[in-house]
Amino acid sequence: MSEKKFNIAILIDGDNAQAKLLKETIEEVSKYGKATIRRIYGDWTSNTMNSWKELINQFSINPIQKFSYTTGKNSTDGALIIDAMDILHSKNVEGFCIVSSDSDYTGLAKRIREEGLFVMGIGEKKTPEAFVKSCDIFTYTENISPKPRSKAQVVPKKINTKAVPKKGTVSRKTKNSNFLSEKDQETIFKAFEISTNDNDIAHISTVGANIRKIDPSFDARTYGYTSLSKLFDNLPDFEIIKNEVGELNHPLVKRK
Repeated sequence: MSEKKFNIAILIDGDNAQAKLLKETIEEVSKYGKATIRRIYGDWTSNTMNSWKELINQFSINPIQKFSYTTGKNSTDGALIIDAMDILHSKNVEGFCIVSSDSDYTGLAKRIREEGLFVMGIGEKKTPEAFVKSCDIFTYTENISPKPRSKAQVVPKKINTKAVPKKGTVSRKTKNSNFLSEKDQETIFKAFEISTNDNDIAHISTVGANIRKIDPSFDARTYGYTSLSKLFDNLPDFEIIKNEVGELNHPLVKRK
């Protein structure tokens, strides 16, 4: 959704992330910037890190050794946070991606954001909301996991969202909506309303940016769509309009 690109530091909590999604994780980060710093933290003497070992060279990841000095809570969180603050003060990057589902990184995300830098999180849907909302963008691993589709699997072409609230109001519940969650319906309506001009038309990129401000974890892929434009194109109360400027298309969305 973002047009601006950043130099990004990817910091991975090896105890709290999935090695099998490393490729997808880096690809997701690349949508927003260049991963100039890539580090993964963990106790590399432990068998639990074996799944990462064959991947770190393949994806040019720098492994950071941290021994577990106590039973239960390890030192990975603290090491990642200390490194993040060092990187922050070095001013060599404009953004961070924290790969973890651990709420312990909530304070770190807030601190980075206070400095005006871009903060991205990648973790499972079990990630506490406090950490999710502390990021500018939060991507659930469930949305980037490869999903083989069977022939019988069909994505609905139309979403039934009747009783869309009029401009100036936001419904707490949209009747007959069998697709979007109530939370995501409210997010879409709010974002659209604050993005529109007097003709109830807005750039889809502006709507997307406002959606992320309201809910950093909103993702069209949750509903089987590869982009926000395709999601809106399948909402019966909205219409996508081509808006070609030179050779580029900057689509608009309006209320029908």
